[in-house]
Amino acid sequence: MSWEHFAHEADIGVRGRGATLAGAFEEAAIALTAVVTDPRRVAPTLRVDVRCAAPNVEILFVDWLNALIYEMATRRMLFGRFAVTIDANALRAEAWGEPLDRIRHEPAVEVKGATYTALAVGKAADGAWEAQCVVDV
Repeated sequence: MSWEHFAHEADIGVRGRGATLAGAFEEAAIALTAVVTDPRRVAPTLRVDVRCAAPNVEILFVDWLNALIYEMATRRMLFGRFAVTIDANALRAEAWGEPLDRIRHEPAVEVKGATYTALAVGKAADGAWEAQCVVDV
């Protein structure tokens, strides 16, 4: 449905909204990419599988973003498309992207990690799922 950033002192908040919990996680991942570059500049040429599990959906959300941050750092890639499946606090996902091209992607910052600050995952008043937290840049 949508993603956005929200203000938070020196760091930045990411929020995803979706019709489903998985959709909110996908949109938040796009917001994560948008901290670094315009997600529309990222070609979905390579697929990376991501798996994580946690005791609840809030920690699962932070683990999901941190898994993406790890993949971005170790593979020197950016991701612009995501497909997430969540079942009983276990996440399986595919992230599509490409190697970082500093000239074309013009990265603004490097995201160091997702935090528990402003962490919230749940349904909004309109019935959409929302997932948010602050990321350290």
